[in-house]
Amino acid sequence: MESGRMVAVFGAYGHTGRFVVAELTARGFVPVLSGRDQRALGELADAHGLQARVASADDPASLDRALAGTAAVVNCAGPFASTTGPVIEASLRAGIPYLDVAAEIEANLDTYAHFRERARDASAVIVPAMAFFGGLGDLLATAAMGEWTTADEAHIAYALSDWHPTAGTRRSGAVSRERRGNVRLRYRGGQWEQRTDAAPTAQWDFPEPVGRRPVIAEFTMADVVTVPQHLAIPDVTTYMTAEAVRDVAAPDTPAPTAADESGRSGQTFLVDVVVRSGGTRRRATATGQDIYAVTAPLVVEALDRVLTGRVKAVGVTSAGEIFDAPDFLRALAPHVTVDLPQPAHAA
Repeated sequence: MESGRMVAVFGAYGHTGRFVVAELTARGFVPVLSGRDQRALGELADAHGLQARVASADDPASLDRALAGTAAVVNCAGPFASTTGPVIEASLRAGIPYLDVAAEIEANLDTYAHFRERARDASAVIVPAMAFFGGLGDLLATAAMGEWTTADEAHIAYALSDWHPTAGTRRSGAVSRERRGNVRLRYRGGQWEQRTDAAPTAQWDFPEPVGRRPVIAEFTMADVVTVPQHLAIPDVTTYMTAEAVRDVAAPDTPAPTAADESGRSGQTFLVDVVVRSGGTRRRATATGQDIYAVTAPLVVEALDRVLTGRVKAVGVTSAGEIFDAPDFLRALAPHVTVDLPQPAHAA
């Protein structure tokens, strides 16, 4: 990595944005803080000695000023249904890579649908959902696939010790529900289905120490968008522990609070990915602390690899498509501990 490169962070003063700013700084980048709230930007800039540039998703000229002279932009500003399109357009005008941490299914689908051809033709790099939801599961599924070119199913199960949603998570969820109405989405037979029945419940055998837990099946997250974009898997399902679903759905669940000096909450997670081809199953897992905080090393590692040319694709790409998945996952230590399948040639 070349130290000192300026990186625009749109939505820098949000809960996840602050973690991203800290991670960029720790890795030698110079964050350029951006967003629409001038006071919040100014306070964050003064606290860290950084430059602030006020910009709004509905003002293209302000976005152009925010991105001027930067090497890339990381979009941390939700609801992403409102920000992804304008910030991607600004990145294309500036000729710089774009990464976001969007967990909104509809926003992710829009990014692939609206920008795939333009980004490919321009040899631009656009990486949506480069976060805990979307990026991590995709990398684990890709690592589990190994040399397989196809699989029958991919299952991505999340065990969260609790889920205290941020204000941004609540806003994004409300926007998704407004767009989706009374339907939920699932991915079966290589296509999206709209369902009006309740999501099924099940039991999932997580690795120890979590063990067997009740889960909400077809709790569709961003991984169900990212995985099929580059892996030939017709059925992709995500699961969430029932307790975490109750937490995030309850209107009185408080926002996360810091449990250490880095600002991380005490929340822990285990992501368990199983891919099946015929009668053979492969498993990859990841554990760590705080789903919001861990997004920062995920997206900054991705940014570093993009800017240093350690990529396998251009255009609108999923994490597992553009990066060497096993190598990327191992580089997340100590933030994330992974257990990956051994290569096929291993004894």
